[in-house]
Amino acid sequence: MTVTLITGANKGIGYETARQLTMLGHTVYIGARDLERGERAAAELGARAVQLDVTDDDSVSTALAAIEEAEDHLDVVVHNAGVLDPSRDGPAALRSFDTNAVGIVRVMEAALPLLQRSSNPNVVTISSSAGSFGAVNNPERPEYGLTVALYASSKAAASMLTVQYAKLHPGIKFNAIEPGTTTTDMTEAVGVTGRSVEDTARFVVSWATLGADGPTGTFNDDAGVLPW
Repeated sequence: MTVTLITGANKGIGYETARQLTMLGHTVYIGARDLERGERAAAELGARAVQLDVTDDDSVSTALAAIEEAEDHLDVVVHNAGVLDPSRDGPAALRSFDTNAVGIVRVMEAALPLLQRSSNPNVVTISSSAGSFGAVNNPERPEYGLTVALYASSKAAASMLTVQYAKLHPGIKFNAIEPGTTTTDMTEAVGVTGRSVEDTARFVVSWATLGADGPTGTFNDDAGVLPW
């Protein structure tokens, strides 16, 4: 049985990814800051829930300990938890980087011992083309006009973490993806809409189900390789 952890999965892209992976037979753990909401989502999907706040070391370690006790290993991690704060001040910067980048480090360091017990360990980071230096400097791309400084910068950090972890742990696949502009609570709050979560989750699932010979250390959207 493939055991999968998805952070920030009680709604939006994370929830739909959990639904699709559950349908494929994965044992899915929904990581949610609010355990009640996580348990409600898990009950709807036939998944399991753990209280997991990626900005809290104790929460992360407790969540991974619970998974270890129940499963003894972990095959897939999807770093989905994220914030998009249009503010540009110190507190907003700390929130953005703590969730979108430092949170990845917290989860990875707690999850690595379990992933190393898997025969096909796979980590997918939901990054963003807004964090691609190539995309935001290309006048022909929509990212050129985006002014989400903290989100873009923290997602650039998330992509670099993907590369570094891939180098540090060559036995585990680490890939960053741009999921595509999607209509969610987070994007609607800043006036951005796009395709359905169902379509986006299918792309996430394609990376969460890579075979043992799949790529690692890459950054892709559904059209192919993205510039770093």
